[in-house]
Amino acid sequence: MPRASKALETFPNPAPGRDYAIHMQIPEFTCLCPKTGQPDFATLFLDYVPDRLCVELKSLKLYIWSFRDQGRFHEAVTNEILDALAAATRPRFMRLTAKFYVRGGIFTTVVAEHRKKGWKPEPEIRLEHFPPESSTR
Repeated sequence: MPRASKALETFPNPAPGRDYAIHMQIPEFTCLCPKTGQPDFATLFLDYVPDRLCVELKSLKLYIWSFRDQGRFHEAVTNEILDALAAATRPRFMRLTAKFYVRGGIFTTVVAEHRKKGWKPEPEIRLEHFPPESSTR
């Protein structure tokens, strides 16, 4: 069985000449409350525009597992994960959203971003949106 690891692996971006978005949803993040030792549960949403490197998924899973027995505040762990991912991949843009489940009657969402110096996204192109059933009766 694989073990938790702090090692993040990468692979070459297959389309480095183009800005494109990668979206990942990680629904099984856990760490411990540093005050009570009780488990905290969150869903992480990772969105990034790669530059030369992409994060390898199995290493990301093992990295996320490495927090299961560590006490961290929500704000600290979100920024720690973003810093590690940005250091490993050096993306054009990266956003990590951590949606923590209720603790003490409070839901917490933390959003942290990294932007490569000088990078600006291309203007968004809005295309007509068609409802899924628009061509059926």
